Amino acid sequence: MNAKIQANTLCGAEAMVRMLEAHGVKHIFGLCGDTTLPLYDALFRLDHGITHLLTRDERHAAYMADAYARVTGRPGACEGPSGGGATYILPGVVEANESSIPVLAINSDVSTGSRGRYPLTELDQVALFKPVTKWNASLDDAQRLPAMVRRAFREMTTGRPGAVHLALPFDTQKNPVTPDEIWADARHQVFPALPTAPDAGAVRAAAEALLSARSAVAICGGGVVISGAMDPLLELSILLDLPIATTVSGQGAIAETDPRAVGVVGSNGGVASTRVVVENADLVLFIGCRAGSVTTERWRHPTAGARIVHIDCDPAVLGANYPTEVAVAGDARLALEMIVAEIAGRSSKGGHDGAARAKAAWAAKHAGFEPLAASSERPIRPERVIGALHKLLGADAIICADPGTPCPYFSAHYRWPTAGRHFITNRAHGALGFAMGAAIGAHVGRPGVKTVAVMGDGSFGMSVGELETVIRHNMPITFITLSNGAFGWIKAGQRSGFGARFHNVDFTRTDHAAVAAAYGLKSWRVEDPGELEATLKRALEASGPTLVDIVTQPLDEAAAPVSEWVA
Repeated sequence: MNAKIQANTLCGAEAMVRMLEAHGVKHIFGLCGDTTLPLYDALFRLDHGITHLLTRDERHAAYMADAYARVTGRPGACEGPSGGGATYILPGVVEANESSIPVLAINSDVSTGSRGRYPLTELDQVALFKPVTKWNASLDDAQRLPAMVRRAFREMTTGRPGAVHLALPFDTQKNPVTPDEIWADARHQVFPALPTAPDAGAVRAAAEALLSARSAVAICGGGVVISGAMDPLLELSILLDLPIATTVSGQGAIAETDPRAVGVVGSNGGVASTRVVVENADLVLFIGCRAGSVTTERWRHPTAGARIVHIDCDPAVLGANYPTEVAVAGDARLALEMIVAEIAGRSSKGGHDGAARAKAAWAAKHAGFEPLAASSERPIRPERVIGALHKLLGADAIICADPGTPCPYFSAHYRWPTAGRHFITNRAHGALGFAMGAAIGAHVGRPGVKTVAVMGDGSFGMSVGELETVIRHNMPITFITLSNGAFGWIKAGQRSGFGARFHNVDFTRTDHAAVAAAYGLKSWRVEDPGELEATLKRALEASGPTLVDIVTQPLDEAAAPVSEWVA
């Protein structure tokens, strides 16, 4: 159970490397700085099996660690220097924590003895990260460093997974550490670690509620994929003919080609036909989902008074937004396994007509999507991009999408053929600039499959520097920019809710293919929809990194599946 690594003498920096090694860390993403010199020296000198990937920005180091964790099932690790390095890394830590993804962020810091004397880059890292992490600490005592790192991994991986932050002062990196303290609990090398089973009475009540309903629907969040609950979810769906809908983060809970899969519901990616499934349900089963504003279209669907059964590993989520008939506190996989066993033992099971309801939802969705996906309009419609990628990509591909233009189209219309983690987007806070770094982390974590990053031009401008990281490591990632010369999501909101009074949302269109070529990528620019599929095929099949810059319809003029704009 415990992995021990011995050494003759250790300083704090060496102890940190050995503790990461003991916890099974194979990759760490980060950026160098003055206060990190002892740590980098230890990484250089020691034989540890950890690959450090130098990034061009600490924010993207955190995004890389996030996506890496999502595809590997192991905590992601990132690091940066003090001062600005801490403020830059913070956005990625916030996203990971709110998305229940275990990321360990380490920022070196000024020496403890210089605090309060105005040293360069002094910053109260503990205060900064406290409200945005599951747990954080400053490693002021080198002798306590191993114990604190063990706690960091324990906090990250148990209960509701989340992000943690450690400040690593310069003098701690140089002070001695007792070698016997270098050990790790191997159970914290993966997540969720030590999952908790729910109360048997709650399981029986959930089973009875499902059996008493006649047109229930399950809405699955990211917790289903994180907990690996896909198999018992499928068993439950088959057992009851239960339709399965997902949130954006929950995509992958079930193969969307399954006859009972409804697809995404909610204001981002949901459409009228999927909303009907929720509206007409006499019971809603939330699984690993917080029933937040996007999933429920600001708590309108399901409506007030609907019967609710809710499964979540975080008891604080249960009953937060809806009066809940049955609250099941526990790991989604264990809870579903117990519910399936309970229902399977009943003589009468009934059915919820899930296959028919799901089929109707997809038929209506496709009736609106397919003409647009075949459109020869210029600028190119985003639906045509989705349709082309669906034809070209294999079932095991990973797509990382920024939350602006790409997210609603992929959520609504890209029909994922297999369960599991194949779609990554940052839906907790939705900051632009996520997809490029995430794609790098996903590729490092799962190098044997094709990874594609899709972003708007606003996101590209926030992350372009990481193309050098991609070139340096010759990563065969394909980047796609949907170029519409605007912060499209905001412009669409100005059109739909503020009388089309467009203020400071438009910018000059960039030749992203030329920019990518300057970094050394093979790149193409596409304006003719007739050339789109062939160009994408060349990019996806080429060796090394590629980029396709697609001049697309502005989001505010498009038929994006975002309910507030449709209304």
